[in-house]
Amino acid sequence: MSGASTARRSPLVVVALCFLTIVFDGYDLIVYGSILPSLIDDFGLTPAQAGAIGSYALVGMLIGALGAGALTDVLGRRRIMLIGITWFSVAMVLCALAPNPGLLGLARFVAGLGLGGVIPSAIALTVEYAPRSRRQLYNAVMFAGYSVGGVLAAVLALNLVADFGWRPMLAIGAAPLLVVLPLAWRFLPESVGYLLARGRDDEARALARTYDLDLDALQAERAGSANAGPRTLFAPSMLRSTLLFGAASFCGLLLVYGLNTWLPQIMRQAGYPLGSALTFLLVLNVGAIVGALVASALADRFGPKPVTVAAFLMATACLVVLSQRVDTGLLLVAVAVAGLGSVGTQILVNGYVAVHYPSAVRGAALGWALGVGRAGAVVGPLFGGWVAASGIGFEWNFYGFAVPALAGALLIALIPRASAAVPAGTRTEAAPA
Repeated sequence: MSGASTARRSPLVVVALCFLTIVFDGYDLIVYGSILPSLIDDFGLTPAQAGAIGSYALVGMLIGALGAGALTDVLGRRRIMLIGITWFSVAMVLCALAPNPGLLGLARFVAGLGLGGVIPSAIALTVEYAPRSRRQLYNAVMFAGYSVGGVLAAVLALNLVADFGWRPMLAIGAAPLLVVLPLAWRFLPESVGYLLARGRDDEARALARTYDLDLDALQAERAGSANAGPRTLFAPSMLRSTLLFGAASFCGLLLVYGLNTWLPQIMRQAGYPLGSALTFLLVLNVGAIVGALVASALADRFGPKPVTVAAFLMATACLVVLSQRVDTGLLLVAVAVAGLGSVGTQILVNGYVAVHYPSAVRGAALGWALGVGRAGAVVGPLFGGWVAASGIGFEWNFYGFAVPALAGALLIALIPRASAAVPAGTRTEAAPA
C-alpha cells in the first residue's frame, strides 16, 4: 500500500486481511485431521506413522515462527505476510500431488515453514492497528479465522472425502494465491512502528492518518523502547514472563493440534461412524470461534490473565467429561467448550503476549512464544498416535490432554504484571494482568 494514501480506512481492513490469511492457515493444518481416516485407509498407515506425518508441518511451523519472529522487525510485517501466503499456498499443491507418505510428510513440512511465518506478523499487525481498549477482541476476531478454517475443513470433508478422496481437500489449500494474496498486496499496510524504526516518518504519518492511529503514542512507544531488541526478552526483569509464556504456549498448542489431528479418529475408535466423527471436529471449531470471541471481550474488560486461566481450567474439566461415555448432547457441549479451551485459549495467550511486551519486541515475543509452542504442536499429534497405537483405550487420549490444560492454567497464573516484566525505558501500555 502506498504511504502517500490519505483516504480514511477502518482498522477492520487490517483485521479482515489477517483473518482471511489465518482462515487458510487454519484450514491447511486442520484439514489433516479431517482426512486422516481416509489417509490411513489409502496409504495403509500405522497410527504412529500418521501421527508423525501430522507433526512434520508443525516442525516446519516451529522453524517458521521463530524465523519470522526474528525477521519481522527487520524485513517488515507486510513483506513477511506476503512471502508466507505465497509459500504455504504453493506447498499445499505439492501436498495434494504427493505419491507416497514420505513425500507427503516432506511437503507438509515445507508448508509449515510458511504457515508458521505468517502468524506472528498477523497478530502484531492486528494489535497495532486495533483501538487500545479493544486489542484482545480484535485479536480474537482475527484469530477466529483459524477455527473458521477448521469448520471449512470439516464441512468440505463431510461432502468430498467419501466420493473424491483426500487429495482435493489438500489442493483447496492453494486458494490463497487467488483469494488472499492479491487483496493483501493491494490493501495490507505496513506496521507503523516498523516504518518509524526505519526512519520512514512520512509513510508512518500517512498511515496514521489513513487508519486514525495515535502517532504520538506510537512514537512514544518506539522512543521508549528504542534500544530494545529480541535479547530484551531475556533481560532479568522479563525472563520469567518470557519463559512462562513459551511454556503456556507449548501447552496450548499441544491441545490445539493434538485434538484437531486426532479427534475424528478417536471418536471413530469409540464407535462413531466417520460422518459423526467429523461432526465432532466441526463442533470443536465452532465452539472455539464463539468461545474465543466472548472470552476475549471479557479479557479486554477484566484483563487477559484471569480469563486465560479460566479457559485452561474449563478445557481440563471438559476433557475429563469427554473421556466418559456420556449421551451425545452432553458430549457435543463438552467438545464445544473444549474448543474454547484449546484453540480459544491459545488465542487468549497470543493476545496476552501481544499486550504484555513493548512494541519494539512484540513481533519477537510472539515469534518466541509461538515458536516454543510449536514444540507442543509437534508433540500433540505424536502423542495421539502413540495412544492410538498402544491400544489402551480412547479415553486415555483425553486424560493425557487434560494434563497440559491444567499445566497451562498454572503457568499463566504465575506470569507477573507487565509493569514488573518490562525493563525501565522499554515499558509500553498493556492490559492489566
